[in-house]
Amino acid sequence: MKSLPFVALVALHLALAPAAAAKLSKAESGMAKTVTAEQARSLALLEKLVNQNSGSQNLEGVEKVGAMMRAELEPLGFKVEWKDMRDTGRAGHLIATHTGKPDGKRLLLIAHLDTVFEPDSPFQTFVRKGDMGEGPGAGDDKGGMVVIVAALRAMKAAGTLKDANIEIHMTGDEEDSGTPIEKARADLIAAGKRSDVALDFEGLVRDNGADMGSVARRSSDSWTVTATGKSAHSSGIFSAAAGDGAIYELTRIIHRFRTELPEPNLTFNVGLIAGGQQAELDAGGIRATVNGKTNIIAPIAIARGDLRALSPEQIERVKAKMAAIVAAHAPGTDAKIAFDPGGYPSMAPTDGNRALLAKLNGVNRDLGLAEMAPLDPLKRGAGDISFVAADVDGLAGLGPYSTGDHAPGEAVDIPSISRQATRAAILMSRLAAEKR
Repeated sequence: MKSLPFVALVALHLALAPAAAAKLSKAESGMAKTVTAEQARSLALLEKLVNQNSGSQNLEGVEKVGAMMRAELEPLGFKVEWKDMRDTGRAGHLIATHTGKPDGKRLLLIAHLDTVFEPDSPFQTFVRKGDMGEGPGAGDDKGGMVVIVAALRAMKAAGTLKDANIEIHMTGDEEDSGTPIEKARADLIAAGKRSDVALDFEGLVRDNGADMGSVARRSSDSWTVTATGKSAHSSGIFSAAAGDGAIYELTRIIHRFRTELPEPNLTFNVGLIAGGQQAELDAGGIRATVNGKTNIIAPIAIARGDLRALSPEQIERVKAKMAAIVAAHAPGTDAKIAFDPGGYPSMAPTDGNRALLAKLNGVNRDLGLAEMAPLDPLKRGAGDISFVAADVDGLAGLGPYSTGDHAPGEAVDIPSISRQATRAAILMSRLAAEKR
């Protein structure tokens, strides 16, 4: 049996449940119809965006996607600015503002123009495969940008956009941020301080087939442990003169990390390790050059890894534990730990974020959709909304559902674009009508 369009399913449900129909205003019902009526237009925009490569380091490509989004937002009444960020090593950000009633809540919408797929990737084009649209960034995050545009078009058609205060930040370096990150995210952080609500349009997460609400995102930090020891003949290992050597010392540290650090909502990974007579990392910290012999005690060993936590307090507590473990040296060794500057902060699951999810679930009830439970934060990574989480209540995951993100074969679930756009249009209309 051919599946019904989303709005048809909503209409069928409302016909069977008249009480629910009364909960949607005329404007809200019109938004659902507009989203469905413009599905082909939304898919054409998605294909156009996906077919333009915008890997984070393809600065011209990112700018071209920004120009495409400008062409969509300006006709909706947004003032659009391109914020050049080439001095951070990245293209820049698209910032769009719409001014409504002065006493209405100020909404901040967050998405990103870039993808992980650079021009040398073999994965470059959009391909429709039934209800799935496969292509680089189809879900992360070009599908999210399409949801924003579809929702805003529906709001404009229904008359709810004209009074709404909305600021949109589409960053050009979410997948590989510019440096220093304090400069790369300065505009977004400032926007969070003047906003009342932040809505992040990265992908929807499903758990056991159910749409989930994201009220939290964990942090993302990177660390480097460098252990040193005495270089000597291997026959003297463990002696008072030679000591344990750098590799045993690094192994001790990593083992203690694994056994002593675990706690709820925390993960830490070792992604790169090297040790020997000589070992050094490249400038980006992603490659190592190493040499050594079996009969030489290694004088240096290096490990690189990440750390993800749910709150600033947890981040600092775990970093202190790691530093204490590193400081307890084995005989004849030394070790240091360094945390990379410019990590992503966490988005803690606050009461304000939960209240926003409750409002989204009010939209779901009125549409006849299942309520969305809070997603376990272990099931999603870091994101740009975390930079404003300390200043404003927020929700993440308002983009479409997708599979295989960050790998060839990434594909967006096409029906979820309409569903998410309808949810977003109604939610934004209701939030924008609230008083500050």
